[in-house]
Amino acid sequence: MVTKVPGTRGHVMEESADTAARIAEMGRELGPQVLQALGALYGDQQRALADAMPVSVQDVAYGPHARHRLDIYRPKSDALSPIFVFVHGGGFLKGDKGDNGSLANTNMGRVAARAGFLGVVINYRLAPDHVWPAGAEDVAAVVAWLKANAADHGGDPGQVILCGTSAGAVHVSGYVKHVGSAQAEADVRGLILLSGLYGYTPPDARDALYTGDPALYPQRWTKDALAQVQLPIMACCAEFDPVRFQTEWIGLMDDLLRHNGGLPAGGVVRGHNHYSITMHIGGDDDRLEQELIAFAAHACSMGAAKAFGR
Repeated sequence: MVTKVPGTRGHVMEESADTAARIAEMGRELGPQVLQALGALYGDQQRALADAMPVSVQDVAYGPHARHRLDIYRPKSDALSPIFVFVHGGGFLKGDKGDNGSLANTNMGRVAARAGFLGVVINYRLAPDHVWPAGAEDVAAVVAWLKANAADHGGDPGQVILCGTSAGAVHVSGYVKHVGSAQAEADVRGLILLSGLYGYTPPDARDALYTGDPALYPQRWTKDALAQVQLPIMACCAEFDPVRFQTEWIGLMDDLLRHNGGLPAGGVVRGHNHYSITMHIGGDDDRLEQELIAFAAHACSMGAAKAFGR
């Protein structure tokens, strides 16, 4: 199901048969070769989006570290706009907000602005030099910066949506655990979690580079905080995600169902893998894009406590 939202393109398109077949052939594999193939697959679509929705302000400092930088994409509006913050993935070790010679992750800010949001795409500190809870601290610093400065850029600091993919979803959910439910409920209107890890499966070696001693994993991961916070949550995984990410998604959906008395927004994004779940957004296949915008718009317009009847 896709909801039409004013300000979006107002239609629903899927991937071409050729593109869908090429993604299916990649299977559940992760690695630079898959990223490279997807970059070639979506390059023309993303360059067209970049031409239509240029960045408004680049490399704004939200903290003291060199990685504490964000880019802003302004919608065509004179009124204060709700804010859509995107936190990139990269396995805790890499990743970038783009727009300094790279289109990586910029699409998320551009589609937000196209739909009437102030799009914000951030960098954050990386492991192994910066370990738990650095990512959560950085998301909290972004939220604090927006409260103080967003209005100067056309954003409404009272209407913030946080969206993260993969490691970015870990940091968005970690933000809730780090600041506590009451503060999160006061400062943001909703969470979008794409192909993340929340504590339903055992850690692997890469996780430990960020979370530290595996014995501390149960204390540091975020499933309990997500189940308790009274915020609208949209959670998705990809059809061709590795099974671990799908298991994590099932665990989160089950917890949210039991704690909230109904399923949250989200689902399995058909025809996509761990990377293309965000890399395709802004292109021809706008199914997930419209769902993201519909969720964000509803959460902002209704408020955190009312959005899903809580």
